[in-house]
Amino acid sequence: MTQAPGSPHGGLLDQAAALADGRATARELVRDALARIEATRVGLNAFRLVRGAAALAEADDADRRLAAGERLPLLGVPIAVKDDMDVAGEPTAFGCAGDFPPAAADSECVRRLRSAGAIIVGKTNTPEFGQWPFTEGAAFGSTRNPWNTDRTPGGSSGGSAAAVAAGLVPAALGSDGAGSVRVPAAWTHLVGIKPQRGRIPVSPGSEDLHDLTVPGPLARTVADAALLLDAAVGHRPRGTPLQFATPMLDAARREPGRLRIALSLRGPATGVRAPLHPAARAATLRTAAAMADLGHTVRSADPRYGPIGPAQVPRAVAELHHWARRLPGAGPLDSRTRRNIALGRLLSGRALTLARAAERPLRRRIGAIFDSFDIVLTPTTATPPPRVGYAAHLTNRRTGLAAVAACPYTWAWNVLGWPAVSVPAGFTATGLPLGAQLLGPADSEPLLVSLAAQLEHHQRWPSHWPRLP
Repeated sequence: MTQAPGSPHGGLLDQAAALADGRATARELVRDALARIEATRVGLNAFRLVRGAAALAEADDADRRLAAGERLPLLGVPIAVKDDMDVAGEPTAFGCAGDFPPAAADSECVRRLRSAGAIIVGKTNTPEFGQWPFTEGAAFGSTRNPWNTDRTPGGSSGGSAAAVAAGLVPAALGSDGAGSVRVPAAWTHLVGIKPQRGRIPVSPGSEDLHDLTVPGPLARTVADAALLLDAAVGHRPRGTPLQFATPMLDAARREPGRLRIALSLRGPATGVRAPLHPAARAATLRTAAAMADLGHTVRSADPRYGPIGPAQVPRAVAELHHWARRLPGAGPLDSRTRRNIALGRLLSGRALTLARAAERPLRRRIGAIFDSFDIVLTPTTATPPPRVGYAAHLTNRRTGLAAVAACPYTWAWNVLGWPAVSVPAGFTATGLPLGAQLLGPADSEPLLVSLAAQLEHHQRWPSHWPRLP
């Protein structure tokens, strides 16, 4: 654990404030971000695509707007997005090799970030179709963890996490279909929010991808993550189901009240032996102790997950089948990807229908824990971050087993569609980051964010930075 200054311009809120009061210009911030990206291109490999000239031109435009008195939440602030989101004029490869055409328009979440004034400096690396909790692939190589470059930052939003953890950008947008925001957040000492399904559309005009995947922010602080979430959710007519009653940034600035916390160290049954690493157990117990110190009631209790796996697998592999049809001109795919696409084709009929139909009874059974508790606390992952390349030569089946063994705690909340937050939970004896996960029922983002912010104030996570090579 190293205390270091990180970006000289601070986090998302810091940069937005510096721009608004004239202490910095958008060109300075973007130029600094681009220089940091280039300096870590070999060592970290966080970005698939960098919008150098375009981002600087947009920064100059932002400076003109700021000089004219315009104010928006993120006007002139550089951020990154995962390469499964369309940015107009840029290809969307989603981790795959090949020659992809430029997107005709922004994804809806990117459009909303731009509407808030953000400048997209680049698109971050992700494994093929976001399948795995590591960010490696033949198309771009391996993305590495700023805390230890022999280790993975996780996946599938590993490029976004590495970019934020290293201070290349103050915050980034990832996407979470089975923990793909929360897992890399845990393994890079970040806050990662998986919002409730539907808060942020995943593509223009529809909620596709069988309703597992949602975009979500990665940031060093809860307030920065809340600000980015507010921008990505955007402004909706008051009273609509997708509109927050109050901004998440406001939630990050208020006390959560005395809460009943269920401490659960047992994840859903997967048929895979997934022992909880002693360091991950200790990190979660430390978080539980901190909650008790803050006045919350913490008791051991487990959600009644039951047979939730059959409700997830058909939907997950059907996503791959969907993406495989959507990406024309793809180059050669990993053999494991091809097998999963074939499985997705096979399960896209009745099995998918049954998987979707199981969601409502699962919500009733698992949600019963919230009759007695306000929030469930679990480890985010069962292990510290593995070594880069640990699954490179495994078969498809063994890769899947390894992924489930490392990350058994996150995916159930994607099936339910409910919000979750991963927060930093300390380090192993060798300095590898670990995370703890806060799980809530429907519409619980404000409570989760308030509790996470209270923990941050108590634990002081943002004071620790990695020592970059």
